[in-house]
Amino acid sequence: MYFLINILGIFIVMSVIYFCSPRKKSVKWRPILSLFIVELLVTWFMLGTKIGGWAINLIASFFSWLIACASDGIAFAFPSVMGNETVDFFFSALLPIIFVVTFFDILAYFGILTWMIDKIGWVISKVSRLPKLESFFSIQMMFLGNTEALAVIRGQLAVLKDNRLLTFGIMSMSSISGSILGSYLTMVPATYVFTAIPLNCLNALILASILNPVEVTKDEDIIYVPPKEEKKDFFSTISNSMMVGMNMVIVILAMVIGYVALTSCLNGILGLIVDGLTIQKIFSYIFSPFAFLLGLAPGDAMYVAQLMGMKLATNEFVAMMDLKTQLDAISPHTAAVATTFLTSFANFSTIGMIYGTYNSLFNGEKSAIIGRNVWKLLVSGIAVSLLSAGIVGLFVW
Repeated sequence: MYFLINILGIFIVMSVIYFCSPRKKSVKWRPILSLFIVELLVTWFMLGTKIGGWAINLIASFFSWLIACASDGIAFAFPSVMGNETVDFFFSALLPIIFVVTFFDILAYFGILTWMIDKIGWVISKVSRLPKLESFFSIQMMFLGNTEALAVIRGQLAVLKDNRLLTFGIMSMSSISGSILGSYLTMVPATYVFTAIPLNCLNALILASILNPVEVTKDEDIIYVPPKEEKKDFFSTISNSMMVGMNMVIVILAMVIGYVALTSCLNGILGLIVDGLTIQKIFSYIFSPFAFLLGLAPGDAMYVAQLMGMKLATNEFVAMMDLKTQLDAISPHTAAVATTFLTSFANFSTIGMIYGTYNSLFNGEKSAIIGRNVWKLLVSGIAVSLLSAGIVGLFVW
């Protein structure tokens, strides 16, 4: 029964997105169907085959090694803290970001990361027959994050028409950055994190094609290549990467502290109005229909709905910290769909980040396209997470 509900949920989410599309007649279903088939094959390979399981374990081991290397650096600066049996979230999940960002930038400096993005993006473009720049951007987001990926192709974005520029804003809501993965792995199962990453990229393309279908000519279907003059020397690159990583740590830490404190404040106010009422309970009721459509039992659906609300109102870190404490008490299916849903940057603060990036890269007129279409970004971000969770849920029971 719950398996059938899971299937029905995927169709309902797609139907809602199609209903929200302002240009329904322009939607091209062949590329969407092709990408959906690829998603099913990827998920089956990752979760249903020994080779896929081996690949996930290999990637997880690689990121565990990165975290171990980062921990050596942290232990040098904070030996007494890292010597404890339990290490605080700031030291175990956030500070490693500094090294991971630097490591990925080194890969990019020597062209290794660029080569991977080019090859994977080319395959997606050929399979889906969608524009090359959008296909490559979906892969860039996976490794670089949304704001970083936007900055990389800023030269080409600056000359795009507004309707196509909106597509990149919509897709940016579903990003995940390789530099943050190590932090996720300290809280939730690696298997579902690494399965969610390619699904989010493909679903971002699918939903952008429905919410904002565009026609691209052959002359417009090109990839931006940064000039060699923009490349800095190696030591300047890694030094700047370390500072960027530290800035990310500070921003995430500030958001986690601020939003947790704000949630506690709101809960106190709500408790004065209605005894026992919390913002988590409110969100659990709002999102429970969507959680139920993921094939969850009523009790689990309420809990996952609560996590959905946490992620949307705060960020995925707050929700993952809560989920970490419940992993032993919930079913494999619940753990799979919850982890997959949380593995993305889709929340209110991300909209502000995207708008700020557009505002800094382009003029006010171009950035206004984001301000006028906030609802599309928000709907897309939530729907991508729901679709990815629904597809993973089909394979884990």
